[in-house]
Amino acid sequence: MPKFFIKTYGCQMNERDSEQVAHSLLARGYERVMHETEADVVLLNTCSVRDMADQKALGKMGMLSRMAKERPHVVFGFLGCMAQARGETLLKNLPHVDLVVGTQKFHRVADYVDELVAKKATRPAGTSDPGYRRMDDLGFSIVDVAEETGSQSTIRGQELLPRQATAFVSIMQGCNMHCTFCIVPQTRGAERSRSIDEIVREVRDLVSRGVKEVTLLGQIVNLYGRHEFPKIDKKSPFVQLLEAVHAIDGLERLRFTSPHPIGFRDDLIDAISQLSKLVEHVHLPLQSGSNRILKAMHRAYTAEKYVDLVERIRRAHEGVAITTDIIVGFPGETEDDYKQTRDLVEEIQFDNAFVFRYSPRRDTPAAEMPEQIDERVKEERNQDLLRIVNESMRRAGERLVGRMVEVLCEGPSKTNPARLMGRTRTNKIVVFEGEDELAGELVDVRIEQANGFSLYGTRF
Repeated sequence: MPKFFIKTYGCQMNERDSEQVAHSLLARGYERVMHETEADVVLLNTCSVRDMADQKALGKMGMLSRMAKERPHVVFGFLGCMAQARGETLLKNLPHVDLVVGTQKFHRVADYVDELVAKKATRPAGTSDPGYRRMDDLGFSIVDVAEETGSQSTIRGQELLPRQATAFVSIMQGCNMHCTFCIVPQTRGAERSRSIDEIVREVRDLVSRGVKEVTLLGQIVNLYGRHEFPKIDKKSPFVQLLEAVHAIDGLERLRFTSPHPIGFRDDLIDAISQLSKLVEHVHLPLQSGSNRILKAMHRAYTAEKYVDLVERIRRAHEGVAITTDIIVGFPGETEDDYKQTRDLVEEIQFDNAFVFRYSPRRDTPAAEMPEQIDERVKEERNQDLLRIVNESMRRAGERLVGRMVEVLCEGPSKTNPARLMGRTRTNKIVVFEGEDELAGELVDVRIEQANGFSLYGTRF
């Protein structure tokens, strides 16, 4: 059977989508390989949130053109957000591309790959030119970026590695928030949610196969089901889902990402304090500390309300880690606007933050706004804010030195395979010595050293 290689760019939802595609191909007898040179099918699952992600995927596919000429039987495809946004235009400058599949059609990739593999196997002699398939009667290239009703319910099935203890579970697709900087509503469509019963069945299956920690995924995960399902006993559909998943025997930890600040109501704050499997970590995107910029971003909250929310979350669960996303250099961001963001980051003392330079995305309102910020200024603000974040992250790590923490071991450390690594309930990476058999197990580790990005400890 053919061998396939899939490379993923972007977020955890993209990772989950890639695993769905891999699962469907493996179920048909395809073999997964770790390098494109070994593959008969090469798929790039793309991201469009930032221009750099677009360029990386395009550059990678461009470099594969030589391989396409040398091995004309190989199928090349773009999947995901960039595929959704650009569609058949991707074929113009990359004629060796055979497949372009959007964000609502991951469940159809295996069918399309089967079709393309078969067609290439029957290609007439003397037609190795990659451009041939776009001119013949066989119609070699396949482009499918159409919407599909019920696509959210096709997100199921994933392969697990031996002793894999963590898994992502997509609970919804799309976003209705329309932040002015964001292309996601265009690439992933309007909000659509899976049923609670369907999600619980998937989590229960994962737990039966050894998974101990599940992360629920959604673009605005805490607004899950708001258009499809009713509140019950004053609890939102998302809190109902948290309670249903929490009740699954054998599940040890429950996470969710990424929420929106406006989705944190009293019922969710109560769940954070009451559900023991819900870990002490909340990723809470801020984006800016300036109310003027937040309004221009269409974020629907103020810096003051954000700070109040952080305080409520910290009161609900002692020791909770708060992480965030921040954009610097949004159109019209003045030095004073940036200073407000900087001051707020200093005040909150995040455990970690992902800081991004604003990147204009085609057909988003922010891309057309006046007062676009110079790249040099963006970079200066980015580096300045990272210094502050790194300091608060270092202090958060140092507070754990000498303490015993629960770590879910994920296997050998990527930077030092002689040691193991895992994550605390607050999502901090811990490196420690131990036997490979500990992969997938919960272990107690005493923290001996913190270097800012990782913790080092001794198992007890």
